[in-house]
Amino acid sequence: MSTQRHVAIIGNGIAGVTCARHLRKADEHVKITLISGESKYFFSRTALMYIYMGHMKFEHTQPYENWFWEKNRIDLKQAWIKNVDYSNKTLHCENGDSISYDQLVFAVGSKPNKFGWPGQDLKGVQGLYSKQDLENMEANTASNVKRAVIVGGGLIGIEMAEMLAYKKIPVTFLVRESGFWNNVLPKEESELVDRHIQEHHIDLRLETELEQIIGDSAGKVKAVKLKNGEEISCEFVGLTAGVSPNIDFLKNTELGTVRGIRVNRYFETNQPDVYAIGDCAEFDEAPAADRRPIEQVWYTGRMHGETLAQTLSGKRTKYQPGIWFNSAKFLDIEYQTYGTVPPQFEGLGVQSFYWEHPNGKVSFRMLMNSDGQILGVNNFGFRLRHEFFDRAIKEGWSGKKVIQKLDKANFDPEFFAPYYQLIQKKYLEDFGGDFKVSKSSFIQKLFGARV
Repeated sequence: MSTQRHVAIIGNGIAGVTCARHLRKADEHVKITLISGESKYFFSRTALMYIYMGHMKFEHTQPYENWFWEKNRIDLKQAWIKNVDYSNKTLHCENGDSISYDQLVFAVGSKPNKFGWPGQDLKGVQGLYSKQDLENMEANTASNVKRAVIVGGGLIGIEMAEMLAYKKIPVTFLVRESGFWNNVLPKEESELVDRHIQEHHIDLRLETELEQIIGDSAGKVKAVKLKNGEEISCEFVGLTAGVSPNIDFLKNTELGTVRGIRVNRYFETNQPDVYAIGDCAEFDEAPAADRRPIEQVWYTGRMHGETLAQTLSGKRTKYQPGIWFNSAKFLDIEYQTYGTVPPQFEGLGVQSFYWEHPNGKVSFRMLMNSDGQILGVNNFGFRLRHEFFDRAIKEGWSGKKVIQKLDKANFDPEFFAPYYQLIQKKYLEDFGGDFKVSKSSFIQKLFGARV
């Protein structure tokens, strides 16, 4: 008599949960166990900041009701995994429990980077990634914080700055680069974000690096020292200089690792019946020309989970990443990117079109190849439709065609002004052409003052 196949998934973030859900849809018989020490139930990691600011409770960040897991026969186990016995296909938990598996999926996510700064383990010094990080931040900033210092300019850093500013805690933001996130954003977009941060009374220090974190006699942070010798008194330090795959407990074992867990395009590791997806997976080679070996983005984690579920259900499926997409928020400015828009593109033989609204908070950039075909888009301060640009880039539309049809990409005109009209006018000024600027009398009447 055959036994029921058991798939164990370590990590209940977007990658692990998506894998479990899609595997259950494809196979009603397989036993599925989701294991996480962080929390029993899946939650939206991007919502942590809203819990801190009091806009949400933790239970409100859970996309599924608690009964969902039992109804779909996905077992939940709250435990930290200590080590893995690959030969005997057994997981050993820190609490002493053991879990056997037939197939194993690592979806263990990331952890905040630490670069060996003196004082980085003092009380009041932390990153922001997990539920436990949020709880620590709530405790570390509950009282007597006259100033906070954030180290590292990225998306988590800007979230932490917004959280602290909301609670009226003065923030000094240390960014090593000459512009905020300018290793990702072109110069104009980076400068737009720089201005916006400063307008929110955040002390943004560009080209500034941390030397050490200074503690008091009780082991709590009291100041930071910069490489230029300046000391800044503070009671909280946020370390947001990026994240790394959360695989310390897997290093120096039989499992193949470098920065992350090494996988091929089928998410297979060097161990039989063992896979890795999401932030912790590192491809042997980048899955596409414009991708990196480690993809640490919410929507790619979801795609990893969907793809691996097909393989686990018996349909071995290769990861096809598609057109790059990401979205974020810089305080109250929304950001989207589609396709390829590198921070430096001079000398690459591409054409760039850039428009920025006079208010300095809304912009649109489109890169085109030498033949005028769209390569990618950045937009700030308003939303555009994902499916529009996904199609335009896949089909190799000309930049002119994209701009001419840009009204079709306008997302939710009730809330977003018709900036596409100004973008079309600027494109005609820069590149010429014979198309007419789109007309939308209703929207123009509704939003005329804002345009």
